[in-house]
Amino acid sequence: MFDDLTKSELYAILAGVFTASLIISNIIAGKTFEFFSFTLPCGVIIFPVIYIVNDVLAECYGYQKARRVILLGFFMNLIAVICYNITIWLPAPSFFEGSEAFRIVLGSTLRLLIASFAAYIVGSLLNAKVMVYLKSKSEEKLFFRCIFSTLIGEGCDALIFITIGFWGLMPVSALVMMIVVQALFKTVYEIIVYPLTKIVISKVKSLDY
Repeated sequence: MFDDLTKSELYAILAGVFTASLIISNIIAGKTFEFFSFTLPCGVIIFPVIYIVNDVLAECYGYQKARRVILLGFFMNLIAVICYNITIWLPAPSFFEGSEAFRIVLGSTLRLLIASFAAYIVGSLLNAKVMVYLKSKSEEKLFFRCIFSTLIGEGCDALIFITIGFWGLMPVSALVMMIVVQALFKTVYEIIVYPLTKIVISKVKSLDY
């Protein structure tokens, strides 16, 4: 899979995966689902992929290159949102019956957009920053770096997104539970797939530029 790629070429692929995952997450983030007795936003389905790629970028390419991809994802998502809203505003022909469904799915409220953008930029940058900082302290503790940076990044992400996006729409106790469960859910997910993350990081580090 990696044998015919250079490290620079793989960086471009990871940037694409990261950006696409972010756009998907913001389309599905407005819906919640029941997980046993807990309520979670559907963004948790794809968010772990974002943070795993974030870990690989920070570990293998450094904070500055990880930051570039994070900002690229932010601006591409902004472009996507602008395009969604222009499309919604454009008048549809009389025979087109899907305008309302299209608006419901892609026409996120300003509140959710602000929540999503703020949570993403803070959580992603913090995840990368913590990952690189811990690496400077100890090169060998990869598992701890990956999990702790995700817990910090996801914790801030969940706190910002859920507080801004759902405050006043549900009891405070439910908000707190959603924040805690979302952060733990994503962290446990990364623990489960850590062996894969470790293999990818090892392969990427072995590539030539």
